Amino acid sequence: MRKTNKKSKVYRPDPKFNEPLVTRFVNHLMKSGKKSIAYRIFYSAMKKIDLVKGKEEKTSLEIWKDGLKNVMPHIEVKSRRMGGANIQVPIPISPNNKITKAMKLLISCAAIRNEKTMSDKLAFEIWEAFKEQGEAVKRKENIHKMAEANKAFSHFRF
Repeated sequence: MRKTNKKSKVYRPDPKFNEPLVTRFVNHLMKSGKKSIAYRIFYSAMKKIDLVKGKEEKTSLEIWKDGLKNVMPHIEVKSRRMGGANIQVPIPISPNNKITKAMKLLISCAAIRNEKTMSDKLAFEIWEAFKEQGEAVKRKENIHKMAEANKAFSHFRF
């Protein structure tokens, strides 16, 4: 049976910024169904970015979106079994999955930071992603390096 195209999920806009992408991010941030806590963490992180940004003319939401774009991987490697050996085949990522991977990278890298609260961790990770530094950007570059190293196997894509 052939794969059918899956309908893309429609996210409701969040209450403060009226942005569906924020709701999607909060859904990834949420643990154990505590959405109100996840919203509180995100909004307090946005407030902290407003305090940190200084002379930057962009709003905290624009800084978050730019940080998300800087963390977005464009290609990844997947394992394929070819003749008894596993090879890493570089595969381009769909636009929807790029956003998902960027969000998960940002959240996971924020979680391992040393700040006290999750909102602090998230705010500083977003700020560093906006400045194209930090752990999330390093991980994205690492993903791209792996794909570049295995470029010889790209003809195995199917």
